[in-house]
Amino acid sequence: MIARFKDLCLDAADPLALGGFWARMLDADVADAGDGDTRVDPRSARSDAESIWVNRVPEPRVGRTRVHLDLRLADADPAALLADDARLVSEPGGDADRWVLADPEGNEFCALPAGEGTRPGPVHLVVDTIDPTAQATWWAGVLGGTVEHESTTSSVVGAAGFPWESWVFDGVTEPKMVKNRMHWDVELVDSQPDALVRAGATVLAEPTERSRWWVLADPEGNEFCAFAPRPTG
Repeated sequence: MIARFKDLCLDAADPLALGGFWARMLDADVADAGDGDTRVDPRSARSDAESIWVNRVPEPRVGRTRVHLDLRLADADPAALLADDARLVSEPGGDADRWVLADPEGNEFCALPAGEGTRPGPVHLVVDTIDPTAQATWWAGVLGGTVEHESTTSSVVGAAGFPWESWVFDGVTEPKMVKNRMHWDVELVDSQPDALVRAGATVLAEPTERSRWWVLADPEGNEFCAFAPRPTG
């Protein structure tokens, strides 16, 4: 293990409006993150890793959503979400056991019906990938955890700091072409990302006076931010 999962970030044209939407979806509070950004803090969160930072960006959303959350509903269907500005993309049918919805800026996410003994909220973080086995194995090498395989998906379970049931890498045929609108942050074990680079990550940007993190890409080009470990004591 050379890093821990830290949190999620979501690009937005309007962080206040989009943060408000996700706060309603996740029964969360919205915090002012400065510079026009917001942070969504679920009230029932078991760790800070469940927070989502909603960051203003100038570029519009382009292409399909390659990183998304699967949410477990509190009800048997997503009627409450649809009444609160979610948009229906597709309904369950065939092999699909979930609804595909979109937020007000077009970011898709999946909604699973409530089940006995289930907890509403995020269940999986899902990443579209050309090679699910390679991606899951790489991230398990970075964050620890166990890799599980099923059909066209590979999942990481028990990654350090990861707050949900599993991190799913879903096989697709389309290569990544544009920046992901949702990305994850990690906290390094060491003060520099050298171990990540040796493992195969690419450095896209170094820390600056305004940002105290490195921007890196994994072997399939998924951007993520890496933070130096927080001081202790």
